[in-house]
Amino acid sequence: MRLDWLDDLLAVADTGSLARAAEMRHVSQSAFTRRLRAIEEALGTPLLDRSRKPVTLLPEVAAQIPEMRSLATQLRTLRETLAHTSDARGLTLACQHAITTTHSPAIVSILTAQGGRPVRVRSDNREECLLRLLSGEADLAVVYAAPEVAPLTLGRAFDRVSLGVERLLPVATPRLMQGPDLPYIAYPGDVFLGQVMARAILPRIPAPRVLRRRAETALTLAAHEYARRGIGVAWLPEGMARDDLASGRLIGLSDTLPALDMALWMIRLTESGTAPWARDWSRLVTALGQPG
Repeated sequence: MRLDWLDDLLAVADTGSLARAAEMRHVSQSAFTRRLRAIEEALGTPLLDRSRKPVTLLPEVAAQIPEMRSLATQLRTLRETLAHTSDARGLTLACQHAITTTHSPAIVSILTAQGGRPVRVRSDNREECLLRLLSGEADLAVVYAAPEVAPLTLGRAFDRVSLGVERLLPVATPRLMQGPDLPYIAYPGDVFLGQVMARAILPRIPAPRVLRRRAETALTLAAHEYARRGIGVAWLPEGMARDDLASGRLIGLSDTLPALDMALWMIRLTESGTAPWARDWSRLVTALGQPG
């Protein structure tokens, strides 16, 4: 049984509802529900009583909560002990997909300079990056925030550093810009960029433009390639599209279509300030940004 599975089930037990448990675990309710179903599939047995509202744990599962809580404590203690007794262990960095391509190389370069510890980079959606941080699967996370539409809400348990601002730009091949109908690449509504599109981009499309969805993907790397192949307009972080914009393979459309500035944050758990890799945090802060 994985520690994050135990923490998910304990959150359901402690809050009494999937909505409050999802909030406690810092993910959307839809993502949390998918995770619970994945746990059930992995274990090969139902865990939730879905015949009741609100949905809660089955009685036979709820009866195991004390044992789950004890096991979670033991696993967390073991993980912290191993982390503090191995100063040479690798450091895990969780990044949103686009950030993995555009910004993580500079971070990894700093961390590995002069014989530094090895770095493992995990690429995921924003909520999953933060969950990896909370569950101890990652030491650092680098994510976007859009204060007006998708804010990054963090408590005192976190330290964060601003790495600046990156613009989300509409881009397309030159031949695509003909007529009022405009094919575009969409992002799913349950991921960060899908929320940004739904709340800050699509409502601001000027008349007489009419967007026609041609494809949908959660991966900015895929959206980038679709745009390069002329499938449709893609909204991409500027750093990802910069080379194609400079070469003319893609053109920026922010003069006629909406764009959005996104904040870029590097985050760690405050309690990790005593971890063996804490000095790496100081190096990154000095090289890349300022505390936020």
